[in-house]
Amino acid sequence: MDSENNESGVCGCCGPLRPRYKRLVDNIFPEDPKDGLSKSDMEKLTFYAVSAPEKLDRIGAYLAERLSRDVVRHRYGNVVIAMEALDQLLMACHSQSIKPFVESFLHMVAKLLESREPDLQVLGTNSFVKFANIEEDTPSYHRRYDFFVSQFSAMCHSTHDEPETRTRIRVAGIKGLQGVVRKTVNDELQAIIWEPQHMDKLIPSMLFNMQDSEDLDRAGHPSTPSVAGQDGEENPAALAESCFRELLGRAAYGNMNNAVRPVLVHLDNHHLWDPNEFAVSCFRIIMYSIQAQHSHHVIQQVLNHLDTNNRNTPRVRAGIVQVLLETVAIAAKGSVGMIHESKRSDLCTFESEITTPPNLWLGPTVLEVFNTLLKHLRMSVDLELGDTSRRNSSVSVSSGRGKESEERIVQNAIIQTIGFFGGNLPDYQRAEVMMFVMGKVPVYGTPCHTLDTVKIGHQGTKRIQTMLLSSLIMVTSGFKSKSMAAALPPSFLDPLFSISLMEDNELRQLVLEILHNIIDRHDNRAKLRGIRVIPNVAALKIKREKISKQDVAFMKKHGQQLYRHIYLGCKEEDNVHKNFELLFTTLAILTIELANEEAVIDLIRLSIAIQDTALANEENLPMLIRCGIMALVAAYLNFLSQMIANPPFCQHVSKVIELRSLDAPYLLPEHVFRDKCPLPESLDKEDRPLYFQTADMAECLAGPGYNAERLSIPYVPQVTDLDRLTRRKSFVDTISLQVDIMSNSLPDTSQLPEEITFETLKKAIDTTGLEEQEREKRRQLMEKFQKAPFEEIAAHCESKANMLHDRLAQIFELTIRPPPSPSGVVSISSGHPQHQSVPVYEMKFPDLCVY
Repeated sequence: MDSENNESGVCGCCGPLRPRYKRLVDNIFPEDPKDGLSKSDMEKLTFYAVSAPEKLDRIGAYLAERLSRDVVRHRYGNVVIAMEALDQLLMACHSQSIKPFVESFLHMVAKLLESREPDLQVLGTNSFVKFANIEEDTPSYHRRYDFFVSQFSAMCHSTHDEPETRTRIRVAGIKGLQGVVRKTVNDELQAIIWEPQHMDKLIPSMLFNMQDSEDLDRAGHPSTPSVAGQDGEENPAALAESCFRELLGRAAYGNMNNAVRPVLVHLDNHHLWDPNEFAVSCFRIIMYSIQAQHSHHVIQQVLNHLDTNNRNTPRVRAGIVQVLLETVAIAAKGSVGMIHESKRSDLCTFESEITTPPNLWLGPTVLEVFNTLLKHLRMSVDLELGDTSRRNSSVSVSSGRGKESEERIVQNAIIQTIGFFGGNLPDYQRAEVMMFVMGKVPVYGTPCHTLDTVKIGHQGTKRIQTMLLSSLIMVTSGFKSKSMAAALPPSFLDPLFSISLMEDNELRQLVLEILHNIIDRHDNRAKLRGIRVIPNVAALKIKREKISKQDVAFMKKHGQQLYRHIYLGCKEEDNVHKNFELLFTTLAILTIELANEEAVIDLIRLSIAIQDTALANEENLPMLIRCGIMALVAAYLNFLSQMIANPPFCQHVSKVIELRSLDAPYLLPEHVFRDKCPLPESLDKEDRPLYFQTADMAECLAGPGYNAERLSIPYVPQVTDLDRLTRRKSFVDTISLQVDIMSNSLPDTSQLPEEITFETLKKAIDTTGLEEQEREKRRQLMEKFQKAPFEEIAAHCESKANMLHDRLAQIFELTIRPPPSPSGVVSISSGHPQHQSVPVYEMKFPDLCVY
């Protein structure tokens, strides 16, 4: 017994002189392998191994030698007995000396996995799984599992002819990978398992088996599915999904990219983006399995993949965008601020975000999402317009239409993703997202918008405007802001209103819907849907609160701007029924949310000005539009009179509406917007009872609460710089342009001889009329400065100041000339620049420069 070191050379053939551990190992093998492992002898071997742990490595080596020999000789019964003995020894021995024994055990498992017999592969896998469930006291510094990852992955892709055998091998391979994951992910020394060369084998093997699942909806459920199939057999798809969830659940912060990238590659290689049901189910599993603070890694990976496939087919890009939408939706359910928490873990990063401009406060990940989506939206529009132009020059029309419809799928998916992503942010962050998206909307005349409208043309610009405004509607849906000044800052309001002046009724509709989402803080829009004369507004149960001081200040500052765009929006020739419905809803919501006593008077003045526009018809509007304007005024004043609960005012409005229903039903919304509604040839101003009269309404509102005297001051829209942002010129610009042309084209009247007639002599003698006109002008001017709103007076003075500044700039431009240069000066002749050189000797230098 003491000469075990020389056991191979001394008495190797004599049984009694063999080492004890060999005799104990030999005794566990019966003469007939069918009898199985000898329990009594196995207990002796186990007791010996526990009592002498230093012999474990020799026991393992000898068992490995016997197993290798039995595998070669196809003695599979002895192979099963050897593996059973190894399993029992592993479970019984927990000492420092188990490390060499484990190496022998893993060597034997590898031998079984390398064999071509499915039974041996399954046997080796089951032993490895048992070993994986053992928690070792000390980590292993040298053990590697590269072979097992490769072998188990190959088993997961088994293509055996018999379906039952193929399923057994695949299930064994998945279990083996699950054992590798459990054995390595918690061991810091085995972090190499997360490296790309291993993840590129682990992840595709699981996804390959998950593809066979018939119920994709079950795969997307956050709960763990059952592993057993209908016949009691293990289901490879369910088992692979369980292993996939476990792997992702154990992924740390730095391993997320390596875990997600193989998923994207697998979906590319197997063309699973179109249709994308399996891709969506995979990312549902990913988002439900990982930790919430790691979700932004997944979103970032999908965005990068979208950039990589920017030239792929539209359906593939649409599938990737839909997956992105799903990941964002699940991330928003888990934690709204999860995308930003990881970015703020570092103090330096947090401080840098505080010092950045307001539109960067959201964090780089959120901005990157929107930048990427907007970039692909622009690419999709470019591709669609390019295909349209090529289609016009080619014969194939059907294929071009199919391409266009596919690009529409991509664009709708991007819009939905933008809207959903922005809509699930907190209100304070959503306001910044609104600013960010609004800054991307191309507006004519602005020098610094991000999208180049020159290349894509008018049609492409309109498409982008429509899609971005549609996404803004989704972002602003459900938005609740305590202060209108915070929800509608000038940097957002100005470009939004500039779009509302476009000659496109669809764009104007989108702008009004965005305003509804922001202003309507009590969800009253559904009750006001449809333009109509509401008989009993109290029955609608309108929700409202007392107007705050902040909102009163907002209306004093921006109210005239709101009124002006409503006024101009009513006068558009291409208005349809929906435009009038949205304008009515806008006026009603303004009344509910922001109208105090002063604003009510302004809204009535605005309504009368809109009515006068339809009566005067200075812009030659179609009769349908004129009648629609009349119907809009009637519906709104009916609503306003009941909201302010003024009985005389309600009686006046009701009286006009009753007369219209009898004599002019085409001036009411219930009739004019019907199909084939008979329209009059003209609107007679003399039919005063059919129209709302300022004097009558001022008399109704006379008394405490309302400054009815202001109703006598006609509403004049405030002129701003926003007109230059529109594609057309406003009426003020047109008038000034005509004045300039006429003043330049007409001859100087001072040089023409004055024609003396009887009328001129009569006017020269009779000066009483002139004095009365002068006196009336003074009275109107004084009344205007006494009773007009401060905003109108400020706008009037501002326009004069702007005119003065323009004249001064012209004078300075004419008087201040650059000094002459020897290289020449530029003079404009007949529209072409010409250089005129100046000799040096003719130049006049200052005295200090001459010596």
